[in-house]
Amino acid sequence: MKHMKILAVITTLIINHAAWAQSTGHIGHGGSGSGDDACIKAKASRFNPEHLASVAPGAEFSFAASGSNGPGHIHVSIKQKPIDITVEDKETFYWVKGKLPEDIRNTVVRISIDLKAKAPKCSEVTGWLLKVGE
Repeated sequence: MKHMKILAVITTLIINHAAWAQSTGHIGHGGSGSGDDACIKAKASRFNPEHLASVAPGAEFSFAASGSNGPGHIHVSIKQKPIDITVEDKETFYWVKGKLPEDIRNTVVRISIDLKAKAPKCSEVTGWLLKVGE
């Protein structure tokens, strides 16, 4: 009889623990992925020209942006100065185009990208380097 009571207590604890873990999302790898923790991560890709490519002053550049909160939430800068861009909606992503300033010569520049997502933790700050010739 004593063994039956102990077995019943252990079984109850195991079932309650499993139910609690499932309801709080702490089972498996990082929870269920829903609720406030879920987000669509903003991402920039398809950099053109490629990273560390040699370009002329005033050269055009482009990249794909996904997961951002819209065209008004895509910001590009070079040497902490905002760059004018055009944003084309491609349904599943945005195609972003811009030009290097004509006065930047004989240096390496970083095209800095700030993509704002709906949730701040899902935003991205990234970029790539280009070698600007004469």
